[in-house]
Amino acid sequence: MQTSPDRHEYPAHWEADVVLRDGGTARIRPITVDDADRLVSFYEQVSDESKYYRFFAPYPRLSAKDVHRFTHHDFVDRVGLAATVGGEFIATVRYDRIGADGTPASAPADEAEVAFLVQDAHQGRGVASALLEHIGAVARERGIRRFAAEVLPANTKMIKVFTDAGYTQKRSFEDGVVRLEFDLEPTDRSLAVQYAREHRAEARSVQRLLAPGSVAVIGAGRTPGGVGRSVLGNIRDAGFTGRLYAVNRALPEGQKELDGVPARRSVRDIDGPVDLAVVAVPAEHVPDVVTECGEHGVQGLVVVSAGYAESGPEGRERQRALVRQARTYGMRIIGPNAFGIINTSPRVRLNASLAPEVPRPGRIGLFAQSGAIGIALLSRLHRRGGGVTGVTGVSTFVSSGNRADVSGNDVLQYWYEDPDTDVVLMYLESIGNPRKFTRLARRTAAAKPLVVVQGARHGAAPQGHAVRATRLPHATVSALLRQAGVIRVDTITELVDAGLLLARQPLPAGPRVAILGNSESLGLLTYDACLAEGLRPHPPRDLTTAASAADFHAALSRALADDRCDAVVVTAIPAVGEGSVGDAALAEALRSASAAAPAKPVLVVHVELGGLAQALSAAASTAPQAGSDNLPQNTPSPASVEERLPATEAPEGAHLIPAYPAAERAVRALGQAVAYAQWRRDAADPGKVPEYEDIDERGAAALIDGLLARGQGLTLGTDETCDLLGHYGVQVHRALPAPTPEAAAEAARTLGYPVALKATAPHLRHRADLGGVRLDLADEEQLRRSYAELNELFGAPEELRPVVQRMAPRGVDVVVRAVIDPAAGAVLSFGLAGAASQLLGDTAHRLIPVTDREATSLVRSIRTAPLLFGWRGSAPADTRALEELLLRVSRLVDDHPEVVAVTLEPVVVASHGLSVLGASVRLATPPARDDLGPRTLPAY
Repeated sequence: MQTSPDRHEYPAHWEADVVLRDGGTARIRPITVDDADRLVSFYEQVSDESKYYRFFAPYPRLSAKDVHRFTHHDFVDRVGLAATVGGEFIATVRYDRIGADGTPASAPADEAEVAFLVQDAHQGRGVASALLEHIGAVARERGIRRFAAEVLPANTKMIKVFTDAGYTQKRSFEDGVVRLEFDLEPTDRSLAVQYAREHRAEARSVQRLLAPGSVAVIGAGRTPGGVGRSVLGNIRDAGFTGRLYAVNRALPEGQKELDGVPARRSVRDIDGPVDLAVVAVPAEHVPDVVTECGEHGVQGLVVVSAGYAESGPEGRERQRALVRQARTYGMRIIGPNAFGIINTSPRVRLNASLAPEVPRPGRIGLFAQSGAIGIALLSRLHRRGGGVTGVTGVSTFVSSGNRADVSGNDVLQYWYEDPDTDVVLMYLESIGNPRKFTRLARRTAAAKPLVVVQGARHGAAPQGHAVRATRLPHATVSALLRQAGVIRVDTITELVDAGLLLARQPLPAGPRVAILGNSESLGLLTYDACLAEGLRPHPPRDLTTAASAADFHAALSRALADDRCDAVVVTAIPAVGEGSVGDAALAEALRSASAAAPAKPVLVVHVELGGLAQALSAAASTAPQAGSDNLPQNTPSPASVEERLPATEAPEGAHLIPAYPAAERAVRALGQAVAYAQWRRDAADPGKVPEYEDIDERGAAALIDGLLARGQGLTLGTDETCDLLGHYGVQVHRALPAPTPEAAAEAARTLGYPVALKATAPHLRHRADLGGVRLDLADEEQLRRSYAELNELFGAPEELRPVVQRMAPRGVDVVVRAVIDPAAGAVLSFGLAGAASQLLGDTAHRLIPVTDREATSLVRSIRTAPLLFGWRGSAPADTRALEELLLRVSRLVDDHPEVVAVTLEPVVVASHGLSVLGASVRLATPPARDDLGPRTLPAY
């Protein structure tokens, strides 16, 4: 690399892999002196028109001086980046810092000229937009605040790249050239543009994997059995609509077919494109396969081969090499160690997985990091059927294995706008980028339900997963996910229960539940379960065991017509002598009554009721129907299930009702639907981040810069903490040190009586219960007496570290904290002060920035919140002042990422106003903020 003394060290952290508009990938990296030949080759492949647009004149070839200039950079005032595929340049961008007169300059000049050149074959893929994001981030890092670009009017594509970026711009026209100037500070619009481009690119990259036009299974064995041969058979038997090939380098010369599928010894021997390759060869042979696929233009890989990060350090390095190699060719990977993918769309019919049976087509998107859990989920969906409106099977299924590349975030991007998916179910053992997942989950949940169960909640993530460390407990992360609209469940049984209810049943308008059925006891169990879930049940209506199908129909119709009811739970037990005809009649009665009031959800709790569950789901079951040969191995035999299914099916689009074997399971699913529906209503008006005129953002920034100049990270002293918080309108009651009784008396005279005397030693700080605090000291005599008592109880002043503080009005003591977590991002926390709250973990959390509505809900979301609202006749606290304090702390941390921790303890919230009696702030250099930087894939 470069060693000249006028050049800085090679900035390896600028290297990044990005997903382009068409779903392919490219690598962005700094251009170095070693790239001269690549640059010349790249330029030779650019059309004369593109060269003219770049240099404003015919420029057929680069001179030696040009090559030197475009490859020698100091990485500060002159920077060049290249986008590469297969190691070769496909586009370049560079900036040169300039002064006010437009000539080359150095810092403190904060403007630079920027110029792009994209190979014609790669124009329209979004390469220039990705390069602009990255060169803009580099420029900001180097102190450049503004870009200028001169573009010919005819170069409309490049003008669009600049104007669509979302930055604040100024345009002028002079001497036949368009001059664009734009600030590089991210704006709401530029971030929205970046997120939209990220969404389109990542969704497209997953679509290319799930809906390929051609598939090659590499490693399909010559003899039956084995992973590759099984996957090949599964794809063939599912009726894949595209072209399918078997690839095995050990095939005899002249063999052209394997199990009726065209067979080749290498991907290179296949005539025509291959969109997806399923790799099922031993791990040591995978690199050769990836090279062949990359050179043939394969778009994506599903690697079912094992022997990677799950096997230890050597396998982890093999996995890193696999990802780097695949991305070199612009390919994305599902896996390694993946179970596979399924797409039930009749336009695709792809089962590139180890599942021998394909689930019935439906509206549920299913993601599982674990193959074993994926099998269990598919099996349960087969057995349960669903019984919801229409078909409730699976739209697409992805088992990511070690998720070295494609992750749950990518699949969420795809499902967000997928017209075939109404509900998303995810089993996650780790979240590689919780900040991004939370952002995507919030957007997805606003459009369709997202149900998540987390494995490995109380231990380390699986060895195969690269996961950022987090300092937040699992309960906090779960709370943050729920705030993003995620329906959090604890087991895969609950995952399926909630998913089947949400797939096509309407969301409840509220928590009011009607209960009816032919069992008084089962109705009472359901009533108790509703109360436990926070619902508001009506008294159960007992129809008695003599109830007929007509009685059920009438009772359900009345309940659904009642404006005081938001949902209905029907309980049913079998009557003596009741057969399958009765099951079908009851199912039809419930279904027809539900169809007459389609705005309210209906659930059924049944106890060992032979064929009712199947009858309810007759038209929607993911289980194979009568006469089907596609019965999964763990499904009851045809004699025990299929023969009991009624011969008639519900009309197309009719509401089919989910059935549950236990009241607790049905009510829990309903409770989750009620909470999600309320979140949807709240999300429609999330509130706003208020502006406060007295906030001095620039003054705070100058203070922080000066403090950080001392070192990489530090905890501020008392005066510095008060000054910084003061810039954001947070006033801290100053505490004056009192190393002697005389100093304590002088401090009290300065502050004014009455005062408090506090011991601030670490073992006594914020522990009033230990007796280290004396309050309401009205004069010097009381102060000196209290000082002596503390010395007698706890030791000498140097051990106590006593301070004197002016008394604040009485109120409720609370704690406010903000922290920047490496994984989750900036988090604001709130709870009451004291051992009880700490012992119970009664703390609430919100992601920063916090809106006014979120601050209001944060105050009310802790269990001890009644203490703030006049519990047992006490005076209500000034919660408006408390909410404003929360919003100001949120603004401080959001505006200044250098503020990595803030603690206000205690904060006394009185009837009118509040008092911050203790505060601490920690600063550090800003951590990487993935969502605010340029688009990039996880690094390997």
